[in-house]
Amino acid sequence: MRRVYLDHSATTPVRPEVAELVCKYMTVHFGNASSVYSFGREARKAVENAREQVAAVIGADPAEIIFTSGGTEADNLAIMGVAYANEKKGNHIITTQIEHHAVLDTCHYLEKKGFEVTYLPVDEHGLVSIRDLENSITDKTVLISVMHANNEVGTIQPVADIGRIARGRGVYFHTDAVQTFGKIPVNVKDMNIDLLAVSAHKIYGPKGTGCLYIRKGTKMNNIMFGGGQERKRRPGTENVPGIVGFGQAAEMAAAEMDQQMTYLAKQRDRLIAGIFKSIDHVKLNGHPEKRLPGNVNVSFRFVEGESLLLSLDMKGIAASSGSACTSGSLDPSHVLLAMGIPHEIAHGSLRMTLGRGNTEEDIDYVLEVLPEILNRLRAMSPLYHQEKESKECCQSVH
Repeated sequence: MRRVYLDHSATTPVRPEVAELVCKYMTVHFGNASSVYSFGREARKAVENAREQVAAVIGADPAEIIFTSGGTEADNLAIMGVAYANEKKGNHIITTQIEHHAVLDTCHYLEKKGFEVTYLPVDEHGLVSIRDLENSITDKTVLISVMHANNEVGTIQPVADIGRIARGRGVYFHTDAVQTFGKIPVNVKDMNIDLLAVSAHKIYGPKGTGCLYIRKGTKMNNIMFGGGQERKRRPGTENVPGIVGFGQAAEMAAAEMDQQMTYLAKQRDRLIAGIFKSIDHVKLNGHPEKRLPGNVNVSFRFVEGESLLLSLDMKGIAASSGSACTSGSLDPSHVLLAMGIPHEIAHGSLRMTLGRGNTEEDIDYVLEVLPEILNRLRAMSPLYHQEKESKECCQSVH
């Protein structure tokens, strides 16, 4: 049976070159980067090289990169660190209703500690309104947190405009760039970004590694304690193999970015066109143009997302319904609901995210299998039959 992996926004396979390097720093160059002898110095040199590799992708200074365990930790550090350090100025934070839970849950926690949070709505495409954002800023606002691109529907936010507004109003700007780093151009200086979160396993690097970019001069508190590593921002023995692998993956992603953007967008559009040609009662979720090159998120009426995923899995196709981080929940995606998509349609959503290993044959296979699965699932749906009968009745009347 053919196997097709279409969940690259959840995680990616580690590149062979990266895996080889990670293995070397687990077995040969295994020193603690904080040790002063040669084993430690080798590890330290590798960590600092990785810092330079990661910084280069976003136009940052290497000293502004703090390695973390991933995007979630980076988001937590950015939001809580800035909030607590700037309490004397104000206690107001602005974010959106469609952020990753690493941001939303952190903001909910801060609300319990006395902070006020504005959760901006989005339009039907998942775009935040610049006007709404500007009108939400007060003299108590200390932080704006808006993701660069949504992990579910792929909509790319106007981050450069938000950064410009935040800078002009003297407010710190944080963006979760987990889905965009190494995939589309990101420049922290051009976009006036103060804090930016990244995760290695989204770009064919190892899991358990990421970073937070912190613009020099940003006032923030530490939220972890116990050592001097990572300028005391992230104490604890450095994950040298993971960091080294992250750096290598970042450098390779940047080198291939233009080519991959073009290739993935072509395959994405081919998949979307094929779905709409062969399947009825389908809706594209997210912005039709301002979306990630590899993201396809669609809702099928009269089917349930979990049944669709299990049926695809039986055919060797891996995809997701909503966010992988909340796949254990029976509730529909908070992102789709915030976009105004009805509960029953949101339940039938399917996210397929393409990667560098996907081929045209993979797309052909999905377009061959998906209509068959939907026909079978809809055949068991009373609502689908009611819709068909209603449609046939209307046609006969005319």
